[in-house]
Amino acid sequence: MPAAIKLMRLGKKGQPYYRIVVIDKRKKRKSNYLEKIGSYNPIDNPAKIILDQNKLDAWLKKGAMVSAGVQKILHYAKKIKKAEI
Repeated sequence: MPAAIKLMRLGKKGQPYYRIVVIDKRKKRKSNYLEKIGSYNPIDNPAKIILDQNKLDAWLKKGAMVSAGVQKILHYAKKIKKAEI
């Protein structure tokens, strides 16, 4: 089963909130997911990113593909961590 790490959009119109989930690659983004590994709230300033790094690493070792949106969020999260140090 090919797995993908994608964003699942939640929230009201004009107030997006995303879950970072592992889902079967062939399913739609609103369908049942295999595991929730984090969340992303772009409304907060700076954007709030919660991510379970252990779960992410485990799924990447299993061969899960990362979507373009999640790649951008992960890159942004690394920038924030460097700025906090």
